[in-house]
Amino acid sequence: MVVATGFFDGVHTGHRLVISQLVNAAEARGEESLVITFWPHPRNVLQLEARTFRLLSSLEEKKRMLRELGVDRIEVIPFTREFGALTTREYLDFYVKRMFGGTAVVLGYDNRMGSDSMTPHDVGAVARSLGLDVIMTGMVEGMPGTAVSSTRIRTLIASGDVKDASAMLGYDYSLYGVVVAGNRIGRTIGFPTANMQLYEPLKLIPGNGVYSVKVHTLGREWAGMCNIGNRPTVGAGNPRTVETNIFGFDEDIYGLDLRVTFLRKIRDEIRFDSIDALGEQLAKDRKVCLACRDM
Repeated sequence: MVVATGFFDGVHTGHRLVISQLVNAAEARGEESLVITFWPHPRNVLQLEARTFRLLSSLEEKKRMLRELGVDRIEVIPFTREFGALTTREYLDFYVKRMFGGTAVVLGYDNRMGSDSMTPHDVGAVARSLGLDVIMTGMVEGMPGTAVSSTRIRTLIASGDVKDASAMLGYDYSLYGVVVAGNRIGRTIGFPTANMQLYEPLKLIPGNGVYSVKVHTLGREWAGMCNIGNRPTVGAGNPRTVETNIFGFDEDIYGLDLRVTFLRKIRDEIRFDSIDALGEQLAKDRKVCLACRDM
């Protein structure tokens, strides 16, 4: 069993290099490829900024992407404080070698491990001392001179820069949830919206603003625009919402699944003097979003 281990939040391009090496090495050795991952995120359990920390992928999204990359087997270990107290040696020996029968481990360039937070170089030394073969991968760059990391991608998405974030992810970022009832104000000005409640409440929502998006519902893909924010034009103190206008669509989808995939941010959320002024701006936004699809 050739093993890669880590949280793999977002399964971004850096993770994909590790997974590619994993799958190729397992095939060359005539063994299975195994990803050992964890849930929930260590930061949530260890209360490291847990109130504000958000994820790039739900557990199901992560598992789906890993399978699509050719991983034979995925094991999810519940992350507890007791598990987090294991040293690198204890973890590799008990879980990787004895529990799952690992013969080799694939390490990313920043693959720290254990309560002793060992560097990949030191992890490799411990793994070899336990009789495990070690395969090291290099760094993947995003923007020039910037290493791809889940932390960097979260920062980009939180700022609304979904385009650069998607380049680092290797795919367009999306939110997945169920359509719930809204205040229906959009319908009165010709822009009905689907109000989304996320299935994974800890999933990171892009920064407030209007976005060009793709929408998947009822087994089809549609163009659309999504507003994220507090709807200042309709009053103060509103809760933050994710509302999507689906172009050329007028069906009742309350209670149904909806996936919104972000292409680019087109403007910030702002307060308009009237609902009519908001409607005029939305008409302009729709034209911009449609033009974005051709870029």
